[in-house]
Amino acid sequence: MKVLMLNGSPRVNGNTSIALAEIEKVFAEEGIEAETIQVGGQAIRGCMACNGCAKKGKCVFDDAVNEIAPKFEACDGLVVASPVYYASANATLVALLDRLFYSTPFDKTMKVGASVVVARRGGLSATFDELNKYFTISGMPVASSQYWNSVHGLAKGEAAQDGEGLQTMRTLARNMAFLMKSIALGKEQYGLPKTEPHVVTNFIH
Repeated sequence: MKVLMLNGSPRVNGNTSIALAEIEKVFAEEGIEAETIQVGGQAIRGCMACNGCAKKGKCVFDDAVNEIAPKFEACDGLVVASPVYYASANATLVALLDRLFYSTPFDKTMKVGASVVVARRGGLSATFDELNKYFTISGMPVASSQYWNSVHGLAKGEAAQDGEGLQTMRTLARNMAFLMKSIALGKEQYGLPKTEPHVVTNFIH
């Protein structure tokens, strides 16, 4: 099994990396392969709603989004991690996720999603909710933990002192591993849930 982890922090080996490393250790124990991609410091522009991806099958802007897309398609789970800026996620990460989810035509149903947020103090739950919306619009079960998936720390390395936060990361990883393995067994026996033709309703007609 494979998990793709997107680090939305522009700081290499910062507090967000500490949170993800704790998760990755548990995945290794569970026999799950994890790949982490540092996206927070990359030059990634936002979506301009051109719908060119509907024709090309990929985003018209050929950057990290199109490089990550096949890894996303191949994975069983996705972890998205971000530091908190003004009670929201890193704007570069949001730009990437907007385009990644919108431009990829493959079915994301039953890939397991998890968001992780890191902050000095506040804005964690708002950012957590923001990131989870990408999963819930895509038919992706959301992995939970013993608390909201958050770790505290300001200066580089301080997250390592947050014992509860790190335990929350380990619990999240174990729960996510269980979900992915259970879903894989369910697919073998029952297949994916039945789907209906998509209905699009606009409010003006």
